Amino acid sequence: METENEDELLDTVMEGCRLPVKMSGTDEWPLAEIISIKDGKKQFYVHYIDYNKRLDEWVSRERIDLTKLQPPVKREAKKGNRPPSPDASRRNQSGRKRKILHGAAAESQQAKASRQVAKLHGMPMSDMGACLPDGTDDSMKDLPMDVDEPGGAATADALPATPQQNLRKGGSMVQHTGHDDTVTRIKNVQCVELGQHRIQPWYFSPYPQEWCNLPCIYLCEFCLKFCKCRTSLVRHREKCTLYYPPGNEIYRKDDISFFECDGRKCRQYAQNLCLLAKLFLDHKTLYYDTDPFLFYVMTKFDDKGFHLVGYFSKEKESSEDYNVACILTLPPYQRKGYGKLLIEFSYELSKFEAKTGTPEKPLSDLGLLSYRSYWSDAILEILAEQVKKGNPTNPPLICINEICEMTSIRKDDVISTLQHHNLIHYYKGQYVLSLNKEVIDTHLRSMSKRKIRIDAKCLHWTPRDWSKRGKW
Repeated sequence: METENEDELLDTVMEGCRLPVKMSGTDEWPLAEIISIKDGKKQFYVHYIDYNKRLDEWVSRERIDLTKLQPPVKREAKKGNRPPSPDASRRNQSGRKRKILHGAAAESQQAKASRQVAKLHGMPMSDMGACLPDGTDDSMKDLPMDVDEPGGAATADALPATPQQNLRKGGSMVQHTGHDDTVTRIKNVQCVELGQHRIQPWYFSPYPQEWCNLPCIYLCEFCLKFCKCRTSLVRHREKCTLYYPPGNEIYRKDDISFFECDGRKCRQYAQNLCLLAKLFLDHKTLYYDTDPFLFYVMTKFDDKGFHLVGYFSKEKESSEDYNVACILTLPPYQRKGYGKLLIEFSYELSKFEAKTGTPEKPLSDLGLLSYRSYWSDAILEILAEQVKKGNPTNPPLICINEICEMTSIRKDDVISTLQHHNLIHYYKGQYVLSLNKEVIDTHLRSMSKRKIRIDAKCLHWTPRDWSKRGKW
């Protein structure tokens, strides 16, 4: 009798339903939403409510609790925590639509991605399926490839925000009736091997379907070409002449190097880098127009070559003086200080350009934490030095604009960081900065953990005025 009841409940399960699901590696049963169903309702792709989408997974019937099934309820999409900035909206109206991992295209992004990858690797379209995850209907293959927009570090300036752009990590499928978001919410790559590391992807990336059906995609760690098996990779490495990113090395200190790669001159490498990055950046739409961007690739050197650690991209011409469009540290190198090193390097370039910079807004949750940590360190480092120069009877004087000039951090970011730490106060008709011993001690502990820093003396780079060039 109990089995019959369960079968009846199972018949009512559909995409958008919510129910408790046993999370992998734990004994917890958090509430989850069903995103997709395959194998005759034997496998369910679920998103855990209030958890990051990188934890989404396929689960079997035994891991779902049908007794607490909640039917899908249609409701208006909630606005994101950080809506697109007015600056981005102004650029949207101006008609600029080119973006690497951002925005939406008028034609089907799914079809475009497939054509671009096919062209990139010399494959006929007949041999290549749309980049859909297993268990997805064939009828969905021509749907657009829109993804929630606020990006891995910085994002959107292509088109006005849509409901799916506002659906962040807790976004419900039933809030948006189209299926285009469903396709890209399901991880389609099981594993990638890059050098000595095997990495489980976090999100969808439009690799060709025949690669997505493989247990692992093998990447050349120098040119980032993807292969179906290790034998193919070995044959490729015998022919590949690259042992470093195909650009100009503009920085080297110890075993850390930065290479500047032009998205137009190194188009194939830039597109391969975007495909790899999309596996770990959620709210992005992969867009193959890399020409308007520069890619700054950070590597670690050993006797085998220069190994990819992370990168950031920036526009050649940015009307808003953004110094970062996308930023990523690969998972094997995270929590080791490399992310903050990438951010520091982007501001070092801004210092060479003699202007303040900021990442594209809105920032993702992880991006905001990383940037706020860097901003705090940079600002408190200057304030601590000023305190040493002053004395109790004659406190040091410094204004916000001076902090901006010394750090190249935009004024809005300086003020928001000071407010976050409750360091700026209104006193007797003017704003004053107040530092206490606890704040300084916390800063010193944070700085002591930063073993690697950017040395401006090791940066050999000359800023270019791209607006004066007829063609990139």
